[in-house]
Amino acid sequence: MSDANCLFCRLAAGEIAADRLHEDDEVVAFRDINPQAPVHVLLIPRRHVASALDLGESEGSLLGRLFGVAAEVAHREGVAANGFRLVTNIGQNGGQSVNHLHFHLLGGRRLSWPPG
Repeated sequence: MSDANCLFCRLAAGEIAADRLHEDDEVVAFRDINPQAPVHVLLIPRRHVASALDLGESEGSLLGRLFGVAAEVAHREGVAANGFRLVTNIGQNGGQSVNHLHFHLLGGRRLSWPPG
């Protein structure tokens, strides 16, 4: 299930080019075009989910796959050993700029707290 007007649905379908680091039947991971850290990767489900607010218990396997891919990418990108941040933004005030569930994997430098 996809949304023809959704940027990330179109990217997942291959209609929009991206520097892809991972691709399978459920998840696509690609480099952010506006990186906020030396490693900044976005992880998205192929099917359209607007945000984490639209997730329920039935999406447990999808979330497991997203987190599993995040761990694989973190290891391949060399940030797993020293740590990284995995975050999703929800809604306008939360900083969500594309209405398709996505996780930012940020690493390669010390990240400050609190964010934003």
